[in-house]
Amino acid sequence: MPRLKRYLPALAALAISAHAQEGPAITPYRPSVSTPAQLPAPGQLEFEFGNLSSRGTDPRTDSLPYTFKLAIDKDWGVLLGGSAYVRQRGAGQDANGIGDTALTLKRAFIVNDTTAYGLELTTKIPTAKDTIGSGKSDWTINAIYSHDAGDLHMDVNVNETRLGAPQPGAARIQTGVSASFSTPVTERWTANWELSGIANPGAPSTAQLLLAGVYMPSKRLEFDAGFTRGLTSATPHWSLFAGFVVPLAKLW
Repeated sequence: MPRLKRYLPALAALAISAHAQEGPAITPYRPSVSTPAQLPAPGQLEFEFGNLSSRGTDPRTDSLPYTFKLAIDKDWGVLLGGSAYVRQRGAGQDANGIGDTALTLKRAFIVNDTTAYGLELTTKIPTAKDTIGSGKSDWTINAIYSHDAGDLHMDVNVNETRLGAPQPGAARIQTGVSASFSTPVTERWTANWELSGIANPGAPSTAQLLLAGVYMPSKRLEFDAGFTRGLTSATPHWSLFAGFVVPLAKLW
Protein backbone atom coordinates (compact mmCIF):
# COMPACT_ATOMS: atom_id res chain seq x y z
CA MET A 1 0.00 0.00 0.00
CA PRO A 2 1.40 3.45 -0.88
CA ARG A 3 0.84 4.93 2.57
CA LEU A 4 2.88 2.18 4.19
CA LYS A 5 6.02 3.53 2.48
CA ARG A 6 5.78 6.69 4.60
CA TYR A 7 6.18 4.65 7.77
CA LEU A 8 8.90 2.24 6.67
CA PRO A 9 11.96 4.27 7.80
CA ALA A 10 10.50 4.90 11.26
CA LEU A 11 9.33 1.28 11.61
CA ALA A 12 12.74 -0.06 10.57
CA ALA A 13 14.45 2.17 13.14
CA LEU A 14 11.98 1.00 15.80
CA ALA A 15 12.67 -2.65 15.01
CA ILE A 16 16.47 -2.19 15.09
CA SER A 17 16.26 -0.30 18.40
CA ALA A 18 14.08 -3.02 19.98
CA HIS A 19 16.44 -5.73 18.79
CA ALA A 20 19.39 -4.01 20.47
CA GLN A 21 17.74 -3.28 23.83
CA GLU A 22 17.78 -5.49 26.90
CA GLY A 23 14.57 -6.35 28.72
CA PRO A 24 11.75 -8.91 29.01
CA ALA A 25 10.76 -11.04 26.03
CA ILE A 26 7.75 -9.97 23.96
CA THR A 27 4.47 -11.93 23.89
CA PRO A 28 3.26 -11.82 20.26
CA TYR A 29 -0.44 -12.10 19.44
CA ARG A 30 0.14 -11.92 15.67
CA PRO A 31 -0.34 -13.37 13.14
CA SER A 32 -3.31 -15.59 14.02
CA VAL A 33 -6.93 -14.70 14.70
CA SER A 34 -6.64 -16.52 18.03
CA THR A 35 -5.02 -14.73 20.95
CA PRO A 36 -3.03 -16.51 23.68
CA ALA A 37 -4.14 -16.48 27.30
CA GLN A 38 -0.78 -15.09 28.41
CA LEU A 39 -0.14 -11.37 28.93
CA PRO A 40 3.03 -9.40 28.09
CA ALA A 41 5.55 -8.74 30.86
CA PRO A 42 3.92 -6.34 33.37
CA GLY A 43 4.66 -2.71 32.55
CA GLN A 44 6.08 -3.44 29.09
CA LEU A 45 4.18 -1.61 26.33
CA GLU A 46 4.23 -3.72 23.17
CA PHE A 47 3.29 -2.70 19.64
CA GLU A 48 2.10 -4.91 16.78
CA PHE A 49 1.75 -3.63 13.23
CA GLY A 50 1.06 -5.20 9.85
CA ASN A 51 -0.29 -5.05 6.33
CA LEU A 52 -3.32 -7.13 5.28
CA SER A 53 -4.72 -7.50 1.75
CA SER A 54 -7.90 -9.52 1.12
CA ARG A 55 -9.05 -10.64 -2.33
CA GLY A 56 -11.83 -12.76 -3.77
CA THR A 57 -14.95 -10.98 -2.53
CA ASP A 58 -16.30 -7.48 -3.12
CA PRO A 59 -15.21 -5.08 -1.88
CA ARG A 60 -11.49 -5.88 -1.93
CA THR A 61 -9.84 -4.61 1.24
CA ASP A 62 -6.35 -3.42 2.19
CA SER A 63 -5.61 -2.41 5.76
CA LEU A 64 -2.87 -1.61 8.28
CA PRO A 65 -3.84 -3.40 11.53
CA TYR A 66 -2.16 -2.41 14.79
CA THR A 67 -2.34 -3.37 18.47
CA PHE A 68 -0.91 -1.83 21.65
CA LYS A 69 -0.65 -4.29 24.58
CA LEU A 70 0.06 -3.50 28.23
CA ALA A 71 -0.18 -5.77 31.29
CA ILE A 72 -1.01 -4.03 34.56
CA ASP A 73 0.26 -7.06 36.47
CA LYS A 74 0.55 -10.81 35.81
CA ASP A 75 -3.26 -11.20 35.83
CA TRP A 76 -4.73 -8.09 34.18
CA GLY A 77 -4.00 -6.26 30.94
CA VAL A 78 -5.45 -3.88 28.35
CA LEU A 79 -5.26 -3.86 24.56
CA LEU A 80 -5.98 -1.08 22.09
CA GLY A 81 -6.17 -2.01 18.42
CA GLY A 82 -7.73 -1.35 15.08
CA SER A 83 -6.72 -0.37 11.57
CA ALA A 84 -4.59 2.72 11.02
CA TYR A 85 -5.76 2.81 7.41
CA VAL A 86 -8.37 0.92 5.36
CA ARG A 87 -9.08 1.00 1.65
CA GLN A 88 -12.02 -0.80 0.06
CA ARG A 89 -12.44 -1.10 -3.70
CA GLY A 90 -15.09 -2.83 -5.79
CA ALA A 91 -18.84 -3.42 -5.53
CA GLY A 92 -19.36 0.08 -6.87
CA GLN A 93 -17.37 1.81 -4.12
CA ASP A 94 -13.91 3.19 -3.41
CA ALA A 95 -13.63 4.16 0.24
CA ASN A 96 -10.61 4.81 2.44
CA GLY A 97 -9.83 6.13 5.91
CA ILE A 98 -9.12 4.95 9.44
CA GLY A 99 -10.81 1.78 10.68
CA ASP A 100 -12.77 1.03 13.82
CA THR A 101 -10.98 0.87 17.20
CA ALA A 102 -11.16 -2.00 19.69
CA LEU A 103 -10.54 -1.63 23.44
CA THR A 104 -10.01 -4.88 25.40
CA LEU A 105 -9.80 -5.70 29.09
CA LYS A 106 -8.02 -9.04 29.59
CA ARG A 107 -7.74 -11.42 32.53
CA ALA A 108 -5.18 -14.23 32.50
CA PHE A 109 -5.45 -17.37 34.65
CA ILE A 110 -2.03 -19.03 34.65
CA VAL A 111 -2.25 -22.68 35.76
CA ASN A 112 1.42 -23.64 35.27
CA ASP A 113 4.25 -23.29 32.76
CA THR A 114 2.33 -25.17 30.06
CA THR A 115 -1.36 -24.29 30.58
CA ALA A 116 -3.30 -21.05 30.91
CA TYR A 117 -6.84 -19.74 30.52
CA GLY A 118 -7.90 -16.24 29.55
CA LEU A 119 -10.97 -14.03 29.33
CA GLU A 120 -11.30 -10.89 27.20
CA LEU A 121 -14.04 -8.26 27.12
CA THR A 122 -13.85 -6.06 24.03
CA THR A 123 -15.82 -3.08 22.83
CA LYS A 124 -15.54 -1.93 19.24
CA ILE A 125 -15.60 1.86 19.01
CA PRO A 126 -17.01 3.01 15.63
CA THR A 127 -14.19 5.36 14.60
CA ALA A 128 -14.46 4.38 10.91
CA LYS A 129 -16.81 6.21 8.58
CA ASP A 130 -20.00 4.40 7.63
CA THR A 131 -18.67 3.42 4.17
CA ILE A 132 -15.97 1.33 5.91
CA GLY A 133 -17.46 0.28 9.27
CA SER A 134 -20.94 -0.38 10.59
CA GLY A 135 -21.16 2.94 12.46
CA LYS A 136 -22.24 1.11 15.62
CA SER A 137 -20.50 -0.35 18.67
CA ASP A 138 -20.04 -4.12 19.11
CA TRP A 139 -19.35 -6.03 22.33
CA THR A 140 -17.38 -9.30 22.46
CA ILE A 141 -16.53 -11.75 25.23
CA ASN A 142 -13.76 -14.21 24.37
CA ALA A 143 -12.74 -17.34 26.29
CA ILE A 144 -9.19 -18.62 25.73
CA TYR A 145 -7.37 -21.89 26.39
CA SER A 146 -3.59 -22.07 25.79
CA HIS A 147 -1.46 -25.17 26.17
CA ASP A 148 2.05 -26.36 25.36
CA ALA A 149 2.50 -30.03 24.47
CA GLY A 150 6.24 -30.32 24.07
CA ASP A 151 7.24 -27.99 21.21
CA LEU A 152 3.64 -27.63 20.01
CA HIS A 153 1.79 -24.53 21.26
CA MET A 154 -2.02 -24.30 20.96
CA ASP A 155 -4.46 -21.41 21.45
CA VAL A 156 -8.21 -22.05 21.28
CA ASN A 157 -10.67 -19.12 21.32
CA VAL A 158 -14.47 -19.19 21.57
CA ASN A 159 -16.30 -15.87 21.54
CA GLU A 160 -19.73 -14.29 21.38
CA THR A 161 -20.28 -10.86 19.83
CA ARG A 162 -23.30 -8.62 20.21
CA LEU A 163 -23.45 -6.67 16.95
CA GLY A 164 -24.56 -3.08 17.00
CA ALA A 165 -25.64 -3.23 13.36
CA PRO A 166 -26.22 -6.81 12.13
CA GLN A 167 -26.74 -7.46 8.43
CA PRO A 168 -30.38 -7.52 7.27
CA GLY A 169 -31.88 -10.85 8.29
CA ALA A 170 -28.93 -11.77 10.53
CA ALA A 171 -29.02 -12.30 14.28
CA ARG A 172 -27.59 -9.74 16.67
CA ILE A 173 -25.40 -12.39 18.37
CA GLN A 174 -22.67 -14.16 16.40
CA THR A 175 -20.25 -16.88 17.47
CA GLY A 176 -16.58 -17.13 16.58
CA VAL A 177 -14.29 -20.13 17.02
CA SER A 178 -10.58 -20.45 16.26
CA ALA A 179 -7.74 -22.87 16.98
CA SER A 180 -4.13 -21.87 16.34
CA PHE A 181 -1.04 -24.11 16.45
CA SER A 182 2.65 -23.27 16.23
CA THR A 183 5.89 -25.21 16.42
CA PRO A 184 9.55 -24.26 16.01
CA VAL A 185 11.21 -25.26 12.73
CA THR A 186 14.68 -23.95 13.54
CA GLU A 187 16.17 -21.92 16.40
CA ARG A 188 14.67 -18.69 15.05
CA TRP A 189 11.87 -19.83 12.71
CA THR A 190 8.38 -21.01 13.71
CA ALA A 191 5.52 -22.41 11.63
CA ASN A 192 1.96 -21.31 12.46
CA TRP A 193 -1.36 -22.70 11.20
CA GLU A 194 -4.94 -22.01 12.21
CA LEU A 195 -8.57 -22.77 11.47
CA SER A 196 -11.17 -20.11 12.31
CA GLY A 197 -14.72 -19.19 11.49
CA ILE A 198 -17.82 -17.17 12.38
CA ALA A 199 -21.44 -18.38 12.54
CA ASN A 200 -24.51 -16.16 12.65
CA PRO A 201 -28.10 -17.42 12.16
CA GLY A 202 -29.50 -15.68 9.10
CA ALA A 203 -26.10 -14.85 7.58
CA PRO A 204 -23.60 -16.95 5.59
CA SER A 205 -20.93 -18.58 7.74
CA THR A 206 -17.25 -17.77 7.24
CA ALA A 207 -14.24 -20.06 7.66
CA GLN A 208 -10.58 -19.83 6.76
CA LEU A 209 -7.25 -21.62 6.97
CA LEU A 210 -4.19 -19.56 7.94
CA LEU A 211 -0.57 -20.52 7.27
CA ALA A 212 2.36 -18.34 8.37
CA GLY A 213 6.07 -18.28 8.98
CA VAL A 214 7.47 -16.39 11.97
CA TYR A 215 11.07 -15.19 12.32
CA MET A 216 12.35 -14.08 15.75
CA PRO A 217 15.93 -12.70 15.56
CA SER A 218 15.80 -11.97 19.29
CA LYS A 219 13.43 -12.38 22.22
CA ARG A 220 12.35 -8.74 21.70
CA LEU A 221 11.58 -8.70 17.98
CA GLU A 222 9.37 -10.82 15.72
CA PHE A 223 8.47 -10.71 12.02
CA ASP A 224 5.71 -12.73 10.37
CA ALA A 225 4.30 -13.30 6.90
CA GLY A 226 1.67 -15.62 5.50
CA PHE A 227 -1.71 -16.05 3.88
CA THR A 228 -5.27 -17.22 4.52
CA ARG A 229 -7.45 -19.32 2.27
CA GLY A 230 -11.21 -18.92 2.48
CA LEU A 231 -13.20 -22.13 2.98
CA THR A 232 -16.70 -20.76 2.31
CA SER A 233 -18.17 -18.52 -0.38
CA ALA A 234 -18.72 -15.73 2.18
CA THR A 235 -15.01 -15.64 3.11
CA PRO A 236 -12.38 -13.73 1.07
CA HIS A 237 -10.73 -16.32 -1.20
CA TRP A 238 -7.21 -15.16 -0.34
CA SER A 239 -5.55 -12.81 2.10
CA LEU A 240 -1.87 -11.93 2.31
CA PHE A 241 -0.31 -10.40 5.41
CA ALA A 242 3.00 -9.42 6.99
CA GLY A 243 3.90 -7.64 10.20
CA PHE A 244 6.07 -7.36 13.27
CA VAL A 245 5.98 -7.11 17.08
CA VAL A 246 8.29 -4.90 19.21
CA PRO A 247 8.36 -3.42 22.73
CA LEU A 248 7.96 0.37 22.83
CA ALA A 249 8.81 1.13 26.48
CA LYS A 250 9.12 -0.33 29.99
CA LEU A 251 6.70 1.86 31.94
CA TRP A 252 7.31 0.26 35.35
